[in-house]
Amino acid sequence: MGMVIKVDLRDWTKSEEEGGPTAEEVRARMKERGVVPPRPWIERPILISCTGGVFEPYVPPEGDGRISVVSMPGAKQKLQLLEKKSKSMMAVRKIRSFDEDFEMRDFVIEAAEIYKKAHEYLVNNDRLNLREYVTERAYPLLAIYDRFGRLMYGSETIPKDVLEYVVFEKHLSNQYGKWRIHDKIIPDWMPPKPPAPITYVKKLPEPATETEPAEETKIVPKEKESEGPLATA
Repeated sequence: MGMVIKVDLRDWTKSEEEGGPTAEEVRARMKERGVVPPRPWIERPILISCTGGVFEPYVPPEGDGRISVVSMPGAKQKLQLLEKKSKSMMAVRKIRSFDEDFEMRDFVIEAAEIYKKAHEYLVNNDRLNLREYVTERAYPLLAIYDRFGRLMYGSETIPKDVLEYVVFEKHLSNQYGKWRIHDKIIPDWMPPKPPAPITYVKKLPEPATETEPAEETKIVPKEKESEGPLATA
């Protein structure tokens, strides 16, 4: 007659919280069987629809840009202008290798329309259509508000002439890529903007607590003892 003994086997498919084996036990069991334990991969999401910055940022010099070539700043400016111009020509040639109909004159008009459309959708809080005119890089650089939701810079009613160097970006290898606002270049010679007024919460004064009046203690002088009769001999 055979004998059957029930043995509780561990379920290796369960996690440690569910009563399964620990990580050290799983590692030791895999070593016994000659299996290499898996490596702990740390994966991070990567977005490749736009770059994380501006390549070769360049802004025109301050004012009319006319400096004597004989001086050191003028010679440096002239050399930098030639260097940037050659790089711009190579960049335009690279763009035309992907987009044969690209022309600088047509791009200026298209860039102005993109700039207007982006601000219109921004005012209307249309985030769905805003993504077609603004890259993910430009999202944190659109506006600054204080903790009360008030605009810290600019005006909603009074127009103001603003000098900005806006960078546009397009994914050339993508057949359906579009030109979008990517970043803004702030030149070194531009004066800093005045700081916005910062408000604070004024603490209310603590209410005065009613205290019981202190009991006054009176000092009563002690009466002097009457002197006795003088002794006579």
